[in-house]
Amino acid sequence: MRRYGSAVLLLLVGGAVLRISLFSELYLRYVQAALRPYLIVSGALLILLGLAAAVRGMRHRQHEEHDDHEEEEGEEEAGDEHGHSHSHSHAHGGPRIAWLLTLPALALLLFPPPALGSYSASREEAQRAAQGVGSFSALPAGSPLDISVAQYSSRAIYDTGHSLKGRTLRMTGFVTHGSNGTWYVTRLLVTCCAADATISKVEIRGDEADGAPQTDSWVTVTGTWVPKGKLGTDGAWPPVLKAAQVKQVKEPADPYDKR
Repeated sequence: MRRYGSAVLLLLVGGAVLRISLFSELYLRYVQAALRPYLIVSGALLILLGLAAAVRGMRHRQHEEHDDHEEEEGEEEAGDEHGHSHSHSHAHGGPRIAWLLTLPALALLLFPPPALGSYSASREEAQRAAQGVGSFSALPAGSPLDISVAQYSSRAIYDTGHSLKGRTLRMTGFVTHGSNGTWYVTRLLVTCCAADATISKVEIRGDEADGAPQTDSWVTVTGTWVPKGKLGTDGAWPPVLKAAQVKQVKEPADPYDKR
């Protein structure tokens, strides 16, 4: 069976890639939606390579069995002539421990890892040093206005026109906690894949913010902007929202934020 190790590994990995990209939207936990076609093609190619490796292994086995059979017949004839026979053994494939390589692929197929959450967010330092302030375009009409955590954060920290002032805003994210009961609505922003994720978070204050939800639970918060610190400095980070309503929701299919 060791000759089929590479085939099994290719089939497992290919199956896992197709499971998260073709048969579900789990791939959105790891990469942007635009990369879905490439994942599907990659998974299909891995499946084809796995099948080709399996067929090659079967043919190789049949060829060896045929050679062994001819060799045994030749030894029997030689044994009749010389009064003795020889036995041969063949070693195939690599060490059995190599099968352990299939365990990560099997785990990926059966138990896809979750999206990045509070642990990843907590590992990123505040990176809001002065990057240049200025005016932003006007926000569209609507009350409450749905806005991403990243958009709110950018406007709260850098917008000299104070476009958030007087607006009722609504955003969705997962919960992270700070010290002294502080908690945040947090989202991770992905440019290409989960490996380059950066954090945006908004501190939630107000009567509705009492009794903070559990870490990594998802919430939709409606409220108003609270000015904080000097624009473009670390003093403005993280921005603050005064909550008028906090509602727990399900994790969205695409858990990452958009600018």
